[in-house]
Amino acid sequence: NEVGEGYLRINRNREGRERGQKAGNGRTGDEMRENGIDGQEMEERESVLKAENAAHRDQLLRALADVVNTRRQAERNASDARQYAVLEFAREMLGVADNLQRAIAAAESQPRRLVEDAPLIQGVRATERMLESIFERFGVRKITALAAPFDPDLHEAVMEVDDASSPPGTVAKVFEDGYTLHGRLV
Repeated sequence: NEVGEGYLRINRNREGRERGQKAGNGRTGDEMRENGIDGQEMEERESVLKAENAAHRDQLLRALADVVNTRRQAERNASDARQYAVLEFAREMLGVADNLQRAIAAAESQPRRLVEDAPLIQGVRATERMLESIFERFGVRKITALAAPFDPDLHEAVMEVDDASSPPGTVAKVFEDGYTLHGRLV
């Protein structure tokens, strides 16, 4: 039967190719020797294939390293975005905190305080403490500058004064408090 013989012929060729894959080009070692390919040429082909394999492995490792670096960068960017998402809001609220401090200072500097003003001043102080507590919870911290050594990364100098009561290079007066958000200057 021709159909049956053709089927057997295909299977035999397929089996031969599968066995010959180890030797190269789909031919068995015997077939390669019959066609004039000697051991030296086989070794040369093997060394070429090993070099190609090493080059592909190197490319794969570099691609994997790029993927890992990209993932780390994306994670870092997402973390920064979460951590500093409240930055603009904090800047706006710091103006409110400064105004509360000014209101308390103005009320305390009045020579004549009325008994009726005491609850109002206590309420403003309580509001200021609550706002400071919220700032702390979200990572906004006040910079303690008075009598501290001047640090150009944290402080902004308005003027330089001669003050015998403080050592040179220290902050003598604070006009407006500074703040950081998770260590970053606001």
